[in-house]
Amino acid sequence: MKILVIGSGGREHAIAKKFLSDSAVTAVFCAKGNPGMTRDGIQLVDIAEDNHERLIEFAKNQAIDWTFVGPEIPLLNGIVDDFQQAGLQIFGPKKAAAMIEGSKEFAKELMVNNQIPTAAYQSFSDFETAKSYVLEQGAPIVIKADGLAAGKGVVVAETIAEAIAALKEMLEDNKFGASGAKVVIEEFLAGEEFSLLAFVREEKVYPMVIAQDHKRAFDGDRGPNTGGMGAYSPVPQISEEIVEQAVQEVLLPAAQGMVAQGTPFTGILYAGLIATKNGPKVIEFNARFGDPETQVVLPRLDSSLAAIITALLKGEEPEIQWNNQATLGVVVAAQGYPGTYVTGQTIPEFISDDCHVYYAGVAEERGLVSAGGRVLLVEAQAQTLEQAQQKVYQLLNQVELPQLFYRHDIGNKAL
Repeated sequence: MKILVIGSGGREHAIAKKFLSDSAVTAVFCAKGNPGMTRDGIQLVDIAEDNHERLIEFAKNQAIDWTFVGPEIPLLNGIVDDFQQAGLQIFGPKKAAAMIEGSKEFAKELMVNNQIPTAAYQSFSDFETAKSYVLEQGAPIVIKADGLAAGKGVVVAETIAEAIAALKEMLEDNKFGASGAKVVIEEFLAGEEFSLLAFVREEKVYPMVIAQDHKRAFDGDRGPNTGGMGAYSPVPQISEEIVEQAVQEVLLPAAQGMVAQGTPFTGILYAGLIATKNGPKVIEFNARFGDPETQVVLPRLDSSLAAIITALLKGEEPEIQWNNQATLGVVVAAQGYPGTYVTGQTIPEFISDDCHVYYAGVAEERGLVSAGGRVLLVEAQAQTLEQAQQKVYQLLNQVELPQLFYRHDIGNKAL
């Protein structure tokens, strides 16, 4: 089997590596990928993810069996629709279904219409009206850019001043361009967050093991929101009952609701959830694998990922088995991330039998150098979370990482 993966980050590195671990898979290509991936035998394709025509041509010329889409932007640009029109097999939601991530308002309306538990909310595109609503509601309160903002368009405002500043940035200063032309203002929910992903084929839902992501930039959950600074799985403080409740009250009604409204979803559905005193509630939906959750969830998959996707594309029942190992991953980011950050820092060679490195924002220049905000993730698996955490930090403590930083407390909540 030959597989094409669309995307360039740590998530795509983990997905492609998992595909390659299957003896039935002879080659995995990644467009554009990153040079760190080649260390795991992944072949890079120098075609941009928005160049659908050239990607389709490549898939046909190389006799690719099917294509897997990693990031959200190609999905929202209709890459699945285009590949299918060209008669090619591709796994991911169509453009209309990817709106579950592309618009917070779309997702909220789906939840309201299908009685899916979530925070109370209002949408606004006018600064003064939004400001009046915040003054009426008080703080803490959550301000979200309606469209895509690479995980950075969410502000958990502890004070009214902070909320108004966020509204001004989005609605008046155009910090996120068209993505922030409309905002969704939500009630603040207290509780423990967790990520629940599932393989979905229209109304059929196959949940994965859960993970917990760390969104804030610095130790102790301080600093700005990022795309994710590390994750771990399992999440012992979230009970099996809560997870099962989330499957029944969130994932299944979401999949059924998408079919009912004429935008059936096939692909990876990600629910960002919070376990409140009234049960699990949805913070957000994504239309693809999460990053960094993918890098800790896929090592726990004992079954073949390629065989699962093949079965779903054929409309067959996939065989899905998970192991009981604990996995933990820590992101190494560029100084200044998620704001303006430095690039061009030399990445040291990580030599370890216990850890795996998934590369993201890197380029090849006399070895690997940093070329993005989140540079790489170091992941380890062990019998316990404590052992996995020790392995990762032991390796990170051994290497020099000038102009780079990472959190030192990933997994502490579970321990």
